[in-house]
Amino acid sequence: MNGPTQSSVTELLDTLKSKDQYRQLPNIKHHDRCIVLNDSPLLNISSNDYLGIGSDTQLQSQFLSYLQEMPESLLPKMGSTSSRLLTGNHEQLPLLEAELLSWYRLALSEQQKITSTKSVLVMNSGYHANIGILPALAKLPLNTLILTDALIHASLIDGVRLISSKNSKHCSYQRYRHNDLTHLAALIEQADDSVERIIIVTESIFSMDGDRADLKALVALKAADSRIELYVDEAHAVGVLGGNGLGLAEETQTLADIDYVVGTFGKAFASMGAYIICDEQIKQWLINQMRSFIFSTALPPITQCWTRFVLAKMPSLHYLRSHLSELSIRISNAIDADSSDDYQSPIIPYILGDNASAVKKAQALQKVGFYALPIRPPTVPINTARIRIVMNAKLTHDDCTHLIKQL
Repeated sequence: MNGPTQSSVTELLDTLKSKDQYRQLPNIKHHDRCIVLNDSPLLNISSNDYLGIGSDTQLQSQFLSYLQEMPESLLPKMGSTSSRLLTGNHEQLPLLEAELLSWYRLALSEQQKITSTKSVLVMNSGYHANIGILPALAKLPLNTLILTDALIHASLIDGVRLISSKNSKHCSYQRYRHNDLTHLAALIEQADDSVERIIIVTESIFSMDGDRADLKALVALKAADSRIELYVDEAHAVGVLGGNGLGLAEETQTLADIDYVVGTFGKAFASMGAYIICDEQIKQWLINQMRSFIFSTALPPITQCWTRFVLAKMPSLHYLRSHLSELSIRISNAIDADSSDDYQSPIIPYILGDNASAVKKAQALQKVGFYALPIRPPTVPINTARIRIVMNAKLTHDDCTHLIKQL
C-alpha cells in the first residue's frame, strides 16, 4: 500500500474512532449461554439465537447420534465444492426445499387456505437472498415501482442499489416512512398509469427496533390494486412467531397473500442459509437470473442436514416461543413503562442517543455480567445509538430480574 493510500486510511479510521464508530472484531469464546470475554463469562443478550438452539448441547448431541446411525453412503458431505447449478446441488438441498414447502403447506392448511403453485428455493444467506432477488425481478420487462419501508435491512437496500442502470429505465424506487401506511398509500396513489407492477418491500420484524410491520394492512393495500406484490423478509420472525414457527405472516394469517416470503436459517435455526417461498415460475426465473445464487458455491451438505434436523422440530417448539415472549415483554416494560403488554419481538432497543453513552452503557453492563453491545450509526439513525438487547429462550426469569436491576 502506497504512502498516500495508507495516510488516507489512517486518517479516516482515526475519524471513526473520534466519533465512537470504530468497529473491531471481538476476541471471544462461546460457552453454553455465555460469551467469554477476557476470561470472564458474560450472559449473552446480543445474539440472534432466539430459541437458544445454538447453545443447546443436548440437541447437538442428538444430531451427532443421528449422523452416526446413518449408513456411510448417506452421510452428508462436509463441503459442496461447487455452485448448485454445477455439482453443488447435493441431495440434502432438494430434500430441505421439499420439507420447507411441507412446513408452509402445514401452516396454510391450519388456516384452511390452500395454494398449489408455490415452491421453495434455498440460498446461502439472507444477504445473498436480498441482494439477488430484487435485481432478478427487475430484469422482467415490466415498468416497476419498488416501495420500501425506510428501515429495511442493509441487504435489502443493497439489493435495490444493485438494480443495474440497464434496468433503471423501467424500474424506479421510493421509500415510505417507517410503518407509515398513509404515506405508502399516497405513493401508490401517485404512481402514474405507466407503472405495471408495484413491489412493496418490508421486514416483518425490524432488526434494530424490534417492531412489527402491519402485514394485514399491507395485504389490504394489495387487494385494492392488482399491480401490487408483497416482498416480506421474515428473518427475525422465523422460529419466533406463528404456531409452527413460520413467522409473522403465519401469526397474522397473511401467509397466502404474500408473493415473496424470505426467511433465514442463521438466527432462530442456529444454522446457515436462507429461503424464498414464491411461485414456481418465479423460482425458475431466480435460478436463471439471480447472480448471488448462480455464482456462489452452495453451502455444505452437512449444514443443510442440520437445518433439516432443526426444521423437523420447529413446529413443536411452542414452549420455547411462549417462554421467549414472556421474557421479552418483561424487559420491554422495564425499559419503557408505557409500552404495551402485547408481544412485539425478542429485540428490545435500549436507546441512549449519542454514541459515547451507548458505548459507556455497554461497558457497564459487561462489568456486571452481560454481553451487551452498542449499536451506532450508520447501522441506526444518528442520535439513536443504543444497546440492542436480544432475549433468547435459554434465559430465565431470574436472569431478567438481574438485568432489569442493571438497566
